[in-house]
Amino acid sequence: MPTRRLLRDFEAGRQLDLMLVAAVAAVLGIRFYLAVTGYPQVGGDTLHIAHMLWGGLLMLAALVLLLSFVGRGPHRLAALLGGLGFGTFIDEVGKFVTQDHDYFYRPTVAIIYVVFVLLYLAIRSIHRERAATPAEYLVNAVQELEQLAIDDLDRTEHDRALGYLDRYGADRPPAPALRAVFAEATLVDVGRPGWSTRAVTRWRDRYRRLSTSVWFGRALIAFFVAQFLTRLVRVVGSFVPLPAIGEQLLSVPLLTPGPAMGATMGSMATLLLISNLVAGVLVALGVIAVVRGRLLAALRRFQRSVLVTLLVTQVLVFYRVEWFGLLEFGFHLLVFFALRFMIEREAAESRA
Repeated sequence: MPTRRLLRDFEAGRQLDLMLVAAVAAVLGIRFYLAVTGYPQVGGDTLHIAHMLWGGLLMLAALVLLLSFVGRGPHRLAALLGGLGFGTFIDEVGKFVTQDHDYFYRPTVAIIYVVFVLLYLAIRSIHRERAATPAEYLVNAVQELEQLAIDDLDRTEHDRALGYLDRYGADRPPAPALRAVFAEATLVDVGRPGWSTRAVTRWRDRYRRLSTSVWFGRALIAFFVAQFLTRLVRVVGSFVPLPAIGEQLLSVPLLTPGPAMGATMGSMATLLLISNLVAGVLVALGVIAVVRGRLLAALRRFQRSVLVTLLVTQVLVFYRVEWFGLLEFGFHLLVFFALRFMIEREAAESRA
C-alpha cells in the first residue's frame, strides 16, 4: 500500500491569511465590545457562558464545512469561521493560566500576541517557497478542475493549471490527458479587474517612479535611522532620568505607547535595549547597502530590522502597556508590508 503524504495546496496561503486576520479581528472586536458595554455576563446570576464556548462552536462549524464540501468557496468560509472561532477562544486565555481565572491578567495581551506570531511563522514555514514535489504539482493542477466542473474556470486558473502540469512533466501521464481537458475548456470572462487589483497596479507604477528618484535612498536612510534613534532614546530613558521635556517627548504616540517604565522595570528595559540594538545593527547594514547602491539588499535588511521589532520588541511592549501597544504595532506592521511590497517589486525588476 503506498505511503500517504501531506501534499500542500499552493493556494492555501490566502485562506490561512484570512483565518489569521479573522482571529485578530475577533480578539479586537470582542475587547472593544466588552469595554463599551461594561463587560456583561451571559447566563444571569447563576451561570456564566464564557465566549470561549462560542469560539469552539465556530471552529466546529469550520471543521464540518471542510469535511463536508469541496472547492475553495467552502474552504474560504471555513477559514473565516475558524479564524473567528480561534480568536474568540484565545481571547480568554487569561482565565486559564491564572488560579483566580483573571480575564484581565496583565501578560494576557503578550501571550495572545505570541500565539499569533507563532501561528504566522508556522503557516509561513509550511508554505514557504521551496522545491515542490511532482505529486504536489499534479494535485494542484487537478484541483483547478473543480472550477471547470462548475463552469467557473477563468484564464488565470487555466494558465496556472497548465503551469503546474509543465512542472510535473508535460509528457508524464496523466499530464497529456489533463492538458487535453483544459484545452477544450470554456473559460469565463472575469470582466474588469477588481478594485484591489487596480490599486496594486497603481501603487506598482507609483513605486517604480519613486524608486528611480534621487532622494528615495536618502529618505529610506532618514526614516529608519530616525526610528532607531527614537526607540533607543526611549529605552535609555528607562535607565537614565530625563528632564521634563524628554518625558513629554517620549509620551508622543508612535514614539512610545504609554508611560515610562520606571526603575521597577529594569529587566524589561534591558531586554528592550538588547532587541533595539539588534534592530539597530540591521538598520546600519541597510544604510551601508543603500550607500553602495544595493537597494534590494538594503530593503531586506530593513525588513529584518522590522521583524526583530515585531517578533521580539513588540512582545515586551504589549507586556508593559497591554492594549496601548496596538498603535505602535499597527505602525510597524504597515512598514513591514510596505517593505515587502518594495522587495517584491525590486526582485521582479532584477529578474526582468
